Amino acid sequence: MTKSEWRKKIKNELLSMEANDRKVLSEKIAAQLFKTNLWQNSNFIGITVSRKFELDTSFIIKKAWEEGKTVCVPKCYSSNNKMEFRELSSFDDLENVYMDLYEPVIDRTKVITKENIDLLIVPGLVFDKKGYRIGYGGGYYDRFLQDYQGSTLSIAYSFQTTEQLPFEEFDVPVEQIITEEGRYI
Repeated sequence: MTKSEWRKKIKNELLSMEANDRKVLSEKIAAQLFKTNLWQNSNFIGITVSRKFELDTSFIIKKAWEEGKTVCVPKCYSSNNKMEFRELSSFDDLENVYMDLYEPVIDRTKVITKENIDLLIVPGLVFDKKGYRIGYGGGYYDRFLQDYQGSTLSIAYSFQTTEQLPFEEFDVPVEQIITEEGRYI
């Protein structure tokens, strides 16, 4: 399958999930994440704010706050295709920007440099056993990851995993993928 065929297939599966199944599986995946050394040893967590049809990241964000971790969420700039992470200390510091994406309000949040982010939870639609992923196609994370030195992992439902995906030479694989069934790689 091509990248666009993968995107369509997985997005349709995500959209067809029942809300309760999404909640139960998201909580299971979060519980698996919290057991990892990567999570336990990280103080600055980079993570996206999920949209309604995606794996719910709100459990993870709340747990990070409870544990005194600093949560950073991405702010994308389409004018130059760049992305920065900004500290999020309340869901009230978010605004709906486009395509139901929530990003930090610039006036209420401060930039956290990539050197400070211990663990980056990289989003995607589908992942393979080598850590390669297909995202939504904007390339923001691929560019951000080029010189990122911290740890990376992704969280996904098991149906978002496959044996092998097409990838480009500039794609950067994640170190771990966690599903409701445990660690995928």
